[in-house]
Amino acid sequence: MNLGADLARALDPVRFALDCSIDADPWQRDLLTSTTSRAALLCSRQSGKTTVTALIALHCALYAPGSLIIIVSPSQAQSGEMLRSIKALHSMLDGVPEAIGDSVLKFELTNGSRILALPGSAATVRGYAAPALVIVDEAAGVTDDLIQAIFPMLATRDDGRFIMLTTPKGKRGFFYNTWISADPSWKRIKITAKDCPRISQAFLDEQLRLLGPTRFNEEYMCEFLDGEDSAFPTDIIDRAFTTEIKPLWQ
Repeated sequence: MNLGADLARALDPVRFALDCSIDADPWQRDLLTSTTSRAALLCSRQSGKTTVTALIALHCALYAPGSLIIIVSPSQAQSGEMLRSIKALHSMLDGVPEAIGDSVLKFELTNGSRILALPGSAATVRGYAAPALVIVDEAAGVTDDLIQAIFPMLATRDDGRFIMLTTPKGKRGFFYNTWISADPSWKRIKITAKDCPRISQAFLDEQLRLLGPTRFNEEYMCEFLDGEDSAFPTDIIDRAFTTEIKPLWQ
């Protein structure tokens, strides 16, 4: 590849995606070109959230030499699947830094960048410092302890990025609280199955029959729902508490 084409890839992540045979959807283009340091993606199954995040990770690894990129998810297998997606995208490109270390847990390039796939345990992420990018896949399923262990890694890097992607999993946890908060530092993107041109209405009709409305609305329509084991809905519990009454003692 000539220098001009490589520079175009570096400056235009949407062009980079096309070179990886990905014609990005409008919302994916928006995320690819965003400079936000904090992003929360609430997306349907098979909507392309893993693909676009893998593109961001690979672009960072290739064009920010020496970068550390960390992927975490509830299980090692899930983190490894995203790493496999990144490797597959890398194999489509000519004239980019080559892989020198390749395992189910790590992808290392000749430019010094490393991509690590870790399981969802607070103990596994401690010890890493100043990553360029942290990705939390299936973020609604990870523990708050894990999230609390991740943020200190970004303390000494002002340009470190943090991306969470997930489908809903109940009205609880860091992702849910971030999603409903008014914190303006987070870029929030919601994509239901009906927003994805690759998912047909016939498939959705079938899934609604198979899963029932509650599970369907969670998996494909991105609705936060109370768990089936909840005795009372979350909104009723929230209304039972008030900050208007002063405590009898401090």
